[in-house]
Amino acid sequence: MKFAALQITLGLQNNFCCAILPRMRTFGKLAAVCMIAILSACQEPQAAFIHRQTAPVATRNGGAGAITHAPAPIPAAARSIPRSGQSLLPARALAQPATPAPAPTCAAVCVIDPRTGKILYSHNADARRQVASTQKIVTALCVCDERRLDKMVTIQASDNQAPPVKLGLTPGTQYRKIDLLRAMMTGSFNDVAVCLARDTAGSVDAFVGRMNARAARMGMRNSHFANPNGLPAAQYSTARDMAIAACYAYNNRIIRSLINTQQYTFTKADGSTRTIRSTNKLLGKYPWVQGMKTGYTNAAGKCLISCGTYNNSAVVVVVLGSTSSKVWGESLKYLKWALGMA
Repeated sequence: MKFAALQITLGLQNNFCCAILPRMRTFGKLAAVCMIAILSACQEPQAAFIHRQTAPVATRNGGAGAITHAPAPIPAAARSIPRSGQSLLPARALAQPATPAPAPTCAAVCVIDPRTGKILYSHNADARRQVASTQKIVTALCVCDERRLDKMVTIQASDNQAPPVKLGLTPGTQYRKIDLLRAMMTGSFNDVAVCLARDTAGSVDAFVGRMNARAARMGMRNSHFANPNGLPAAQYSTARDMAIAACYAYNNRIIRSLINTQQYTFTKADGSTRTIRSTNKLLGKYPWVQGMKTGYTNAAGKCLISCGTYNNSAVVVVVLGSTSSKVWGESLKYLKWALGMA
């Protein structure tokens, strides 16, 4: 039997197999099944689904103080991404701290080991909320999926329609995508997020579709995004879901290098420069804190996803719905608690 123009891609699903296999002879069926298996094994680890297993997790909901057992998300990609000496990924999993977790004052918390996906503590972790600019972590993951980070990106006038935090680049000028990505993750510029989204997917709407598709692949079961920068819209996520996204970001060597930038000099197309400082006040103040992403809107409150390493272990802390006076201290106490520094 001839297979004219038959193409098997990485996106094959079961319905494809059901549609064509009955029409094939035995040899054709075996060949197609073998090809599907080979191609499936070659998929990028970062696109793998998150596998969940039941494990005891300390959970406090609504201030009730009840300890329950909940399914802990285990990011398979966190264990399968190639590691190198330059990646500085931790070698040891975090043990459950012997002392109780600090009492929360924010709306939601999730403390997770980015190496294993084990959740050490959660509070209102599945409550749907606006998460502000912390969702730029998902934006960064989608931008990195394209892998063309040396590509030159042309600024368009529509990119600048994203107040209030803007880099304000001149339409028609060009910048490397990696430089724009660093600016977005360090200075949290909303216009840069729009620019990266439009250039990566052809339109902002198409990019948002990629964000939601990637969130689903990562196992973010209570998230829906409507824009790439976190400005108020009909969108939401949870502390647990953002912790999952943060695990993927932590294990992405490119993003990992960007979130640890305290400040750097951005050179504009006209040769002028601007010093961009990280919005994360913990970065630089504590050498073992490695950054991640801040966020704030009136709807979301103060939000911070932070990460740190100590004694060759690592932790990610998600704090949502806090205040300007408490978000830094609250994040710091959970970092120290999980790393055994309290």
